[in-house]
Amino acid sequence: MAKKIPVRQCIGCGELKSKKELLRILRTEQEGILLDATGRKNGRGAYICPNAECLKRAKKAKGLERSFKMQVPDEIYDSLTKEIEAFEKSVRDAGNGDESG
Repeated sequence: MAKKIPVRQCIGCGELKSKKELLRILRTEQEGILLDATGRKNGRGAYICPNAECLKRAKKAKGLERSFKMQVPDEIYDSLTKEIEAFEKSVRDAGNGDESG
């Protein structure tokens, strides 16, 4: 029997994708809102495509505010943007193993 693939909705573009394709943004009591790279930490999670464009959309549409039922300061979006951009760069660099550019 085929294994069921967990699907989540991006808070930016609204597309349904497998959990592996998305980044998890987490709200915890201790650490506040952060990017959960492992997807295993305890806390309330929201999912987003691993690109800065979806984060911009989520900010405009207040996707995190809806998911976490709380105000999300701009600093949180700024730090998430930095983390997602670094993630995008690492994926690009990994994909361009032998190419320069």
